[in-house]
Amino acid sequence: MEWLFFNQALKNCHHHRFSFSFHPKGFPSSVTADYVPFQIWDSLQGLSTYIRTMLSTQALLSAIGVGEKSATVIGATFQWFLRDLTGMLGGILFTFYQGSNLDSNAKMWRLVADLMNDLGMLMDLVSPLFPSAFVFVVCLGSLSRSFTGVASGATRAALTQHFALENNAADISAKEGSQETVATMTGMALGMVLARITIGYPLAIWFSFLSLTMFHMYANYRAVRCLVLKSINTQRSSILLQHFMETGQVLSPEQVSRMEHILPKWTTFWSSNNVKLLHKQIHLGVRVSSLDQQEMKELLHSAGSHRKAKYLLVERKGIISILMHKNSTSSDVLQSFIHALVMAKLTEETTSVHSESQSWMDKHYKTFLQKLNSSGWKTERLLSHSIIWRANWRCEPSDDKVD
Repeated sequence: MEWLFFNQALKNCHHHRFSFSFHPKGFPSSVTADYVPFQIWDSLQGLSTYIRTMLSTQALLSAIGVGEKSATVIGATFQWFLRDLTGMLGGILFTFYQGSNLDSNAKMWRLVADLMNDLGMLMDLVSPLFPSAFVFVVCLGSLSRSFTGVASGATRAALTQHFALENNAADISAKEGSQETVATMTGMALGMVLARITIGYPLAIWFSFLSLTMFHMYANYRAVRCLVLKSINTQRSSILLQHFMETGQVLSPEQVSRMEHILPKWTTFWSSNNVKLLHKQIHLGVRVSSLDQQEMKELLHSAGSHRKAKYLLVERKGIISILMHKNSTSSDVLQSFIHALVMAKLTEETTSVHSESQSWMDKHYKTFLQKLNSSGWKTERLLSHSIIWRANWRCEPSDDKVD
């Protein structure tokens, strides 16, 4: 009996140590509640990706000329070099133009990253069909995947920080790497079997590829929908403020996650028509030189009525422009954006939006922040694009001046 008990204890010990390779220490209390469903769907989409990779790689190698006597080593090497070079340059350009915006819309960019990866593999698969434009097609595919690498890596880092409840982001990242390795090996094995079965049958290859692509897109959408982020970005702040102004209550992160639009901006028409997103009327961090004469007059008036604020608001045809002071802090940015949302909300109800919005901020802003904190929201900063342009002004009783 003791020997059987010892064997069982030894098996449990080995099983426990083996499981440590795939989940962080202290699991499940050391991660957020959305960690498990996200990882399940993320592993499934990764599995479909690696299966399709075998099909697209097979087509790409065939187009390069592997197995043909007429193909030359130097020719294939040059084509592969151009493909990789295009991807590297594309990654640098994407980082330059969008690198600072990935944190603010992690969900959307996560979907965009995998969509671009799908497009890249599609380019590899169709490359044999266009031998005269082969280099151009594979370079387009490499360009798409370069966007994927940057966006996926950056959003993954943001999500890892979100999952970590005990400052264990490094542990979560390492265990996620183990999970991805298993998905990679399984996907490669299944992909090799599928490539072997479908070789010589173009219709079967395309049917398999497109079916797996549809599943990949669905799994990605489900994975992102599982996420319950507690940080405040422009869209979530708009949803929260509109509900608070109408009911006096603050929505929980779980409620907002079901309401926010996570698809790219050009798919906005898919969203519900009865939900007006105020944040689209806000321009944060505009240049003073971009304002016209009428807006400059309103800006001077705003500077005179908000002497202590480190931001200025300008309303023009329903669009609210925010100028940030050069010494403004992250809390000032959050306050300015909430103030602008209030102003956008009141444009349909009153003509004196400046005074009415300021009155609302004086009465309700602190209460709003307190309710956000008590509901679990992180109010230290607003996740938005980088504010490049800031202004410097002095407000004096006799002379309002904007530099």
